[in-house]
Amino acid sequence: MMPVHAKMKVGFINPFVDGAITILERETGITFDRGGLNVVRVPHTTREVTIMLGVGGDFVNGIVMYNMDRTTAVEIASRMVGDSSAEFAELAQSAVAELGNMITGLAATRLAEAGFPSMITPPALVLGAGCMISTLDVLRLVVPLESSLGTIEIQVGLTARD
Repeated sequence: MMPVHAKMKVGFINPFVDGAITILERETGITFDRGGLNVVRVPHTTREVTIMLGVGGDFVNGIVMYNMDRTTAVEIASRMVGDSSAEFAELAQSAVAELGNMITGLAATRLAEAGFPSMITPPALVLGAGCMISTLDVLRLVVPLESSLGTIEIQVGLTARD
């Protein structure tokens, strides 16, 4: 049997990175710069706020996560909802979760255009660095997006199905 990560396609990350830059710049008015590609297999969150969504279909299956520090999440949420409150309360959490939904929805559209139609799950928000998240030994491709608001890591663990 082939390892789970054997069918991972590096091209799967581009719709998420491009979608994230499009949505983030539109929602915040700030420029985001793409960093280099890394591969990770860590079973824990790397930052304080993680937006997590499942992606699945006949030809692709897996998980996508958007990781950021709490201060970055607060800054983005305040720009999205027009409230400069320093709290990461329910409204800000909802805005950040919706951000993940918008990015992943756009990426799913782009995946479908490339021949990989898929559905996405509602976003889950994981709060706290170091929380355990098992992706069942699936490698995750990671691209950081840098901005004046902070760094957002996009982690994509998708595999192609036969």
